[in-house]
Amino acid sequence: MVSVTTVLKSVSLFVAELISSVTDWFQTKPAWANLEVLEDTELKSTGGIHERHRAKSLWEKTGAVVMVEAAELSSLKSQLQDLEVPLFAVVKENIGKELDCFKKSFTGKVYVDLQRNFYGPQQRSMFLSMFLRVGVWMNIWRAYRRGFRGNIRGEGLVLGGVFVIGPGDQGILLEHREKEFGDKVNLLAVLTTARKMQDDLAR
Repeated sequence: MVSVTTVLKSVSLFVAELISSVTDWFQTKPAWANLEVLEDTELKSTGGIHERHRAKSLWEKTGAVVMVEAAELSSLKSQLQDLEVPLFAVVKENIGKELDCFKKSFTGKVYVDLQRNFYGPQQRSMFLSMFLRVGVWMNIWRAYRRGFRGNIRGEGLVLGGVFVIGPGDQGILLEHREKEFGDKVNLLAVLTTARKMQDDLAR
């Protein structure tokens, strides 16, 4: 016999999925990145010395995994190091202690994309729809418990993503765009792509 709790859970999941499907209609669809635009993007380093770099320099020799405000990807750092593929983080702003909280779980190099090219070519944001999505609230709660403190002052609502970009003329090999806050990239896909990238480079 099916318990009342099981029925309530099933109904709750159905309602949550229905709401997510409806709110998807109001979100801007992602447009795929242009490699030439990303290559020419000026990134500002964070930390003691603020240097400016052309983004292409991050991946032109070895390729790279570039996470655009997706701190969970830090768990792959040691495996990517074994493949000799660097992992970088790109953020859109450096306000207050937000970046310090981000760096607590990411020990690699973090850059600020002042032009927001890694968030384009069509910048996407979550507004009122975020309050209706169960997944968003769950991800916010998980991030809060891990010590992340974002902001909702306009730019804090911008969605990010993940790129795996190959060296030379390999181009963008994997591109993941968040559908909502905390929408994680498939970690196995990232590792598989990075491994193939290095195999192609060795040939």
